[in-house]
Amino acid sequence: MQYTLMHRNVSVIDLEIDEYSNITALGTLYSAEHLPIGTFHKNIVDRKMLNAWWTKRSIPASRQGLREALDTLNLSSSQELIRKCFGLSLSDQYWVSPTDTPLHWEEINFFENSFSEDIGNILFGKGGSAESTSLVSPDNTADGNLKKKWKISDGKRILIKSSSAPYHQETYNEVIASIIAGRLGISHVTYQMMTEHGEECCVCEDFITKETELVSAAQVMRSGKKRSNQSEYEFYIECCENLGVSDIREEMENMLVLDYLIANTDRHLNNFGLIRDARTLKWVGAAPIFDCGNSLWFNLQSSEIKPEDDSELKTPLWKKNPTYNLKLVTDLSRFDLSVLDGVEDEIRVLLETSQHIKEPRIGTLCSAVRTRIELLNEIAEEQTKCPIK
Repeated sequence: MQYTLMHRNVSVIDLEIDEYSNITALGTLYSAEHLPIGTFHKNIVDRKMLNAWWTKRSIPASRQGLREALDTLNLSSSQELIRKCFGLSLSDQYWVSPTDTPLHWEEINFFENSFSEDIGNILFGKGGSAESTSLVSPDNTADGNLKKKWKISDGKRILIKSSSAPYHQETYNEVIASIIAGRLGISHVTYQMMTEHGEECCVCEDFITKETELVSAAQVMRSGKKRSNQSEYEFYIECCENLGVSDIREEMENMLVLDYLIANTDRHLNNFGLIRDARTLKWVGAAPIFDCGNSLWFNLQSSEIKPEDDSELKTPLWKKNPTYNLKLVTDLSRFDLSVLDGVEDEIRVLLETSQHIKEPRIGTLCSAVRTRIELLNEIAEEQTKCPIK
């Protein structure tokens, strides 16, 4: 099947895509500068990298309820869904147009046009059949392991996320992270609680617009070549600065501080990055912090929560845990931690609305957040005495 990869209205490259949404061949290249970052080297389009970027748009195999949803839709893999919605997403402006029946961006993009909730509802385990389901949905290209769905509410594109047993805590963690970030003045996505299909969920507005797009840190790091003696952290900062994002170190440090306070164990190269203007290809800056659900000891028993000890917490990013990552922050004194006074009381009020999180876990979590704040204050004071050189 023949398609043209599009970037909004810009034709990028002709593709051959098989029934399982794999890019099997490349055709005419129209605009190298609009290719996804990391797919063009030495004046050659890297089909393997382009296919990896394309298939990464599919729902991960680890998504809750995915197998049941695929059975309902009579599909063998989530990768097949990408082509069904022309690769359209609410995170960027890339898509594919069929060669024999060309489509127009203004008529089909999800930022300006309505879309079906059928796929999202099926992913939540709520009915539907292959015959009656519309497959043109941004849910086909939504990343992450937890159940989630896109919805239009009052004209806004909102993302609804569920949580996992036994504590169903991830949704509350997203709200708590946005509370803490808000008090600290850190750029972040604001989450609120809501109920969807009888489940406690969190919801946020799409922070990408019809003109912008999210470029993950993993993609950004494909824009350069790391020196052998350079850490990945410094390499990422260098890549961003080379792209013209001058305040990236401060933004990264903000993220590391927040991740320490909430004991985030799931910060990785695909859940932070940069915002780019898809029309001009100019870089806007760091994306607001999002996806903080796997934090606050979400999957540990209350007796296992040890806020003063990160030795059992593992992170996939930079160093081995949130405390070690904190060592990358050059000046902790710029964070006014007094603004977090009483935040544990605000967190308690929130958690007391949960159907699943009860005492004594609520008390343990509130106390743990307070302990993390006090520990960070001690670390900041020690850094002031012995500044990083």
